[in-house]
Amino acid sequence: MYQLSRKIADKTLLRLIRKYLRSGILSSGLVSQRLKGTPQGSPLSPLLSNIVLDELDKELENRGHCFVRYADDFSIYVRSQKAGERVKTTISSFITNKLKLKVNEQKSKVCESDKTVLLGHTILKDGNLIIAKENVSRFKAQVIKITKRNRGVSLEQIISELNPKLRGWFEYFKHTQSKGVFRNLDAWIRRKLRCFRIKQTKRTIGLQRFLKKQGVENWQAWIIALSGKGWWRKSASPQVHQAMNNSWFDEQKLFNLSLNYKRLNY
Repeated sequence: MYQLSRKIADKTLLRLIRKYLRSGILSSGLVSQRLKGTPQGSPLSPLLSNIVLDELDKELENRGHCFVRYADDFSIYVRSQKAGERVKTTISSFITNKLKLKVNEQKSKVCESDKTVLLGHTILKDGNLIIAKENVSRFKAQVIKITKRNRGVSLEQIISELNPKLRGWFEYFKHTQSKGVFRNLDAWIRRKLRCFRIKQTKRTIGLQRFLKKQGVENWQAWIIALSGKGWWRKSASPQVHQAMNNSWFDEQKLFNLSLNYKRLNY
C-alpha cells in the first residue's frame, strides 16, 4: 500500500484496494480473516505482484542480469554455478531485507536451465522450449479422471469435456518443441477412449455387433469379443483400431493435438 500511495493520488482507489486485500477468505461456507497475501485467481493479484516486485526488476536490470519473471515466479540466467550461487545469495538478501518478502527456499535452486521448470516449460541449452515432464503427468491425470470407465455417460459427453482441456493445454504449450509429446498424447488419449467405448458394449455379443457395425469382419470381431483379455488390452488390438481409427475420431470431433501442432509449424 505504501508503494501504491507513492504513485497513486486517488485516495478512493487506494481505499478500495485496501478493502480488497483485507477481504475475508471463504472456505467450506465459513469466512476467515485474511492475514497476508492477495486473493488467488483475481486479475488484480498479478498486477499488485508486478507493482511490488517492480523494485526487484529494476535491481536485476541495474546489475545487468538476464532474467524472466511472471508474477512471483522468476529465473535469473548467469554463466556459471559459482555466479549462480553468489547471485542467489545476494538477490535473496535483497528480497528479504529490502522488499520484506519471504523467499521460498524449497523451490529456489541453482542449476542448469534444462534442469528447472518455469511456468510449465523447460528451457533447453539451445534456447528451445519443451514441456516439463511434471506438466505432462498432471495433464494425463486430468484426462484419466474424465475418461474413467465407470462413468455412466456417453462417449460424446466424454469428448465434449475433453476438448476444452485439450485446446487450452495446446494453446499454452503450442510454441514448444514438443512434436513427439503431442503425438504420443494423442495416441494415448485415443486408446483411453477406445477402452471407454468398448466397455460400454458390456456383453460379448454387444462388442461383436459394435465391431462388425464399424466394418470389422465377423470372424475378427468374434476373436476380440470372445477374448479373455481385459478392456485395456483389448483397446490396443488391430480390430478395435480398425473400428475406431483416426478418421473415426475426427468424425467424433475429438481435438487433435499433433495435427494442430503440425498446422502451426509447417
